[in-house]
Amino acid sequence: MSFSASPIICTALRSVTLGARFAFVFVLAKYLDAHSVGYYGLFTAAIGYAMLFFGLDLYTYTSREIVKVNADRRGALLKGQVALVGILYLVLAPVVLIVLWCTELPVSLVMWFLPVLILEHLNQELYRLFIILSRQVMASVLLFLRQGAWAVAAAGLMVFSPGGRNLDFILLLWTGAGIGSAAVGLWQVHQLRLGGWREPVDWLWIRRGIMVSSTFLTATLAVRAIQTIDRYWLEYLAGIEVVGAYVLFFGVASALSVFLDAGIFSFYYPKLIQQANQARPSDLHNTVRKTALMTLGVCLGYAVVSSLLLPVLLNWIGRDVYYAQFGLYYWILAAMIAYSLGMVPHYALYAQGKDRPIIASHLASLVVFAGTTLTAMMFSNAYAVPVGVFTAMTIVLLWKTAAYVEICRHDTREGVVPHLESHLT
Repeated sequence: MSFSASPIICTALRSVTLGARFAFVFVLAKYLDAHSVGYYGLFTAAIGYAMLFFGLDLYTYTSREIVKVNADRRGALLKGQVALVGILYLVLAPVVLIVLWCTELPVSLVMWFLPVLILEHLNQELYRLFIILSRQVMASVLLFLRQGAWAVAAAGLMVFSPGGRNLDFILLLWTGAGIGSAAVGLWQVHQLRLGGWREPVDWLWIRRGIMVSSTFLTATLAVRAIQTIDRYWLEYLAGIEVVGAYVLFFGVASALSVFLDAGIFSFYYPKLIQQANQARPSDLHNTVRKTALMTLGVCLGYAVVSSLLLPVLLNWIGRDVYYAQFGLYYWILAAMIAYSLGMVPHYALYAQGKDRPIIASHLASLVVFAGTTLTAMMFSNAYAVPVGVFTAMTIVLLWKTAAYVEICRHDTREGVVPHLESHLT
């Protein structure tokens, strides 16, 4: 496949996936009551957060290491990661299920949790592997199978069949799509003919990876806690119906992040790592500049289009609870824009091994989120959480940007890149 065709195919596949997820959220809100939408949001948030504990964020270490070795050694690295994750599932799965059993999640959702978690985790790691190996087309195919295909099927069944309008049926489709995506992904890994699978597990390498990724894990747990605690905290403050509205609006706003990851970040992230490894700071800063400009343009365009279309879509849904909470969307959208813009310096810092600002900003964001939400509770229960999320994401954006600008200034002083203004304007 020609290089010029790859971005077009990837963008098309991921646009279809994005469109499918976008439509699914609105169909879900139309045909299920706000309580069910709220519980679906709590379920997905728990899945995302649990994946961090079961993976220990080891991919942050593996993704750097795997590009440094030849293909005949990559299988050994992946085997070590699989061994570690397998042990974690044996130890932590019973604990997680007990914790969920004590929450307000319906029993049927708790029963679906582990199958969905395992498949989602496996498919996420396969997706990351193909991204880091610059096989974006296959990554896009897997993303569509795992997120887009079942969303289309679920939306269609909810529209045309009353029997499909329940969370159990939706999770059945999600699980089926996960199995299909995993099968395709594992077959493609086999086709890569990676060597090293027969080597014994390198526990020393795993230990070193845990030590490196543990700092990242702490930081990731902090920032992802915001995107998990927010829904449970909002339920406590304003009730499950408001959580349903929050989930709907968050689904719309988060489509921005999905689109940026698919159309921009997945292409420029491997390039940044390559430029950093080859000690080409001038090229790296130019890539960051291009990425920042494109990201800003997409964010502004999405803000305008979504703000105009959302009232029309809410009218089609026809449920008063979403109209009543419409103001939440602007805070959620602002938070998502701040998060998306912050990913530009994030990838630039990560590619250069500048982990400390990333970790510090994530840890600070959780403190800021808690403090802001507690303060905002004195004025509004419904708006306290989204205001807290926006403030936390803004802190992350500013912190990472300041750290990256300082690197630019340092490189300018050392004479390895042109003047700073050429990269920031």
